[in-house]
Amino acid sequence: MMRRYEVLWRVAGLVGILFLFFVSLELMGDSVKLMGRGFAERLLRTTSNPFVGLFVGILATSLVQSSSTVTSLTVGIVAGGGLTVAGAIPIVLGANVGTSITNTIVSLGHIARKDEFERAMGAATVHDFFNLLAVTVFFPLELMTGFLSRTAEQLTDVLANAGGTDLLNPVSVLTDPVVEGIIHLSRSNGIVVLILGIALLFVSLRYLVYLLKSLLLGRSERLINRFLFGPAPIALLFGTLVTIMVQSSSITTSITVPLVGAGIVTVAQIFPFVLGANIGTTVTALLAALVLAGDGESAGYAALQVAFAHLIFNACGVLLVLPLRQLRRVPVWLANSLGKLVVKNRAYAFVYVGFVFFIIPLIIIFATRGLGGP
Repeated sequence: MMRRYEVLWRVAGLVGILFLFFVSLELMGDSVKLMGRGFAERLLRTTSNPFVGLFVGILATSLVQSSSTVTSLTVGIVAGGGLTVAGAIPIVLGANVGTSITNTIVSLGHIARKDEFERAMGAATVHDFFNLLAVTVFFPLELMTGFLSRTAEQLTDVLANAGGTDLLNPVSVLTDPVVEGIIHLSRSNGIVVLILGIALLFVSLRYLVYLLKSLLLGRSERLINRFLFGPAPIALLFGTLVTIMVQSSSITTSITVPLVGAGIVTVAQIFPFVLGANIGTTVTALLAALVLAGDGESAGYAALQVAFAHLIFNACGVLLVLPLRQLRRVPVWLANSLGKLVVKNRAYAFVYVGFVFFIIPLIIIFATRGLGGP
């Protein structure tokens, strides 16, 4: 039994390591923005084919490592007349897939420890497989029937004059001064910031797993299993609320990776929590769109329609998968299977990231760049 002062020291250490972990995620995201945000914005503006738009969304989000950034940017471009609603919706669906690259990068921090890496890779990619399943169902449905855009249009008519507000992001409030200081010292060199972010990620993950194991085994572990990752509806609610508060599904879902890697919870347990994060991440763009629509201009209404389409897509994906046990097991099984595969050869993890998030989208984009959309 640990003494009280030992527990306090370890809790303080856990808070400090979590802070470093959040800083590392912010640094990696900002480094890629320094190197790739301009390219991502040009990508968003230059597609009219919906199929290409889907892969543009994946690639752009992989570059900036934030679906909130890409969807908010897309909403702004729609409001400015640079994109139509029909062209924006596939990009938003692709952003849902691309956002989980951060989880996979986090899982690489466990690569030196075989059992941890297998579990962590499963935790990281269950988000991928859910989003790929949802896109496989709802993207063709949208192309054939306009289901997402029509439903979003109806919601827009009802709520366009509701107005918007800004949410306080407590993680950014704490980490931004440190991150901005590091970026300033690096003279906004994206490569240097990326290296520092990766180094901090590996260090923080090493000690995060150790502290989580020492603190959460026993009664605390039972409480986490019962509430935070307990019954699916409760876990879904927690995932949604936490993501709304921090305004980043990447941060919310990345926290689950070391928990699974440490063996405290399973991939199946975190799955509803991850689905909640998928819903919560739509709030940032929705609030931005409500502000744009509040002035009554048609471009603002179009932006709000895109934001609602994102929310409807994520909510419908949850309604499709979560209530059906057999369907719910599919992303979990695929993620666990990939975890077993990558421990046989670590190179498969890098191949997976490269092909899913960069190579395949680039091939599709350049192979079809001459095709127009409807």
